[in-house]
Amino acid sequence: MAITLPHIEDANRTTYLPPKGEFERFTDESHYIEKVREWGLSTTKEVKKEFWYKERDHQRIVKIKGFETYGQAEEFNTVIVEFQDGNLSCIHPAYLKEMQASSFGKVSFSDVAEPSPAPSKKSEQPNAAKPKAVKKETATKKEKQTKIELPEEKVHFTATVKQFALSWNHFNEENDEVVVFENIVIEQENPIKIGLAWCAHSKTLKKFELAPGEKLEFDGKIVKKKLPNGKDVEEDFIVTNPVLYKINNPSKLKKS
Repeated sequence: MAITLPHIEDANRTTYLPPKGEFERFTDESHYIEKVREWGLSTTKEVKKEFWYKERDHQRIVKIKGFETYGQAEEFNTVIVEFQDGNLSCIHPAYLKEMQASSFGKVSFSDVAEPSPAPSKKSEQPNAAKPKAVKKETATKKEKQTKIELPEEKVHFTATVKQFALSWNHFNEENDEVVVFENIVIEQENPIKIGLAWCAHSKTLKKFELAPGEKLEFDGKIVKKKLPNGKDVEEDFIVTNPVLYKINNPSKLKKS
């Protein structure tokens, strides 16, 4: 279906929810593809670059420019989309996914009137109604989790394969295969010990036929993102310890 530019009156009717400050941008094309598939926004072989943004009386074309993270372990995302006029707006990926359906707007939106995008991590106040003692405990726990300063650029890792697992993808509503690493160290002048981290068990990794206990070295980017356990899976595919970090796009992998 041919994509047409919006009329200027459509742009004037659009309600924008711009991001507050800086947001995470994709490191490369592979990172973009991984996130778009994770959000369930594209299931075709060639990942979509343009999406419909629909309101009750008009629709426009947008591109995904990046995302914000929120939640105690920063495991949730808010997508940042760019309109053809350059305006940016925040939207929950599941809601953007709904907008791609031809029936969107013709019936009630998921039986909820006027759903709103998820809050960004800067505006979220999950403990606002809780007693002060709980707030203090949560704040202390968060401080412990943020002691490690993660590098923003790609770095070199050494690690050991701990296990394979299944992780629930709440955007696709299905379990994804993942690899859990232990004894992870960022190898640099002052090495950083991470402990546990996980990554998608991609086609690239499957070629190496990894096995638990194998020691590896590779390049990649590490971010703070908690591993959600799979649903309705065997015990062997469940991770018992919290895994708070994720490795994106591992490359130059070697077995030690």
